[in-house]
Amino acid sequence: MNAVLLALALAAGAAAVPLALAGTPGEVVVGQVLREAPMQGVLGPSRLLSDFRGKPMIVNVWASWCGPCKAEMPSLQRLARRAGDQVHVIGISTDDYHDRAESFVRTLDIRFPNFIDSKLRLEHMLGAERLPLTVLVDAQGRVVAKHVGAKEWDSPDAMAYVARHLRVKL
Repeated sequence: MNAVLLALALAAGAAAVPLALAGTPGEVVVGQVLREAPMQGVLGPSRLLSDFRGKPMIVNVWASWCGPCKAEMPSLQRLARRAGDQVHVIGISTDDYHDRAESFVRTLDIRFPNFIDSKLRLEHMLGAERLPLTVLVDAQGRVVAKHVGAKEWDSPDAMAYVARHLRVKL
């Protein structure tokens, strides 16, 4: 009888764990600092994730086959232009093939840096189980917010969301 009660208590406790904790292997959750990671450039040079420290960062995880990713990308481009040098905006493609990621960036005329994550290192670290995923990171590399799904990133509500979490004026 005690074993049954213990099993029920453990099951109830497991059910109470927030879904945000049940992420990808090695996921950095809100409040944690991103680990170092090499990133292969799609159109530009390869970089280290730490190269972008010192300013807040908006990291958008996408794939060329993802309709919602394609839909939101122009608004990210406009947000990047509006944010100017206050914020780094970068894209991370989860495509398996470099040519597909390159075609996506060229077709949409995306000007902010994009990288390809063919080994899924960043996808797992950022927790990109669903796409698109946008991760807001402070200047010290700490994740301050995550948003799953497409968003019109240059809308007044979205810009207020970014400004509030990254403590910048847009």
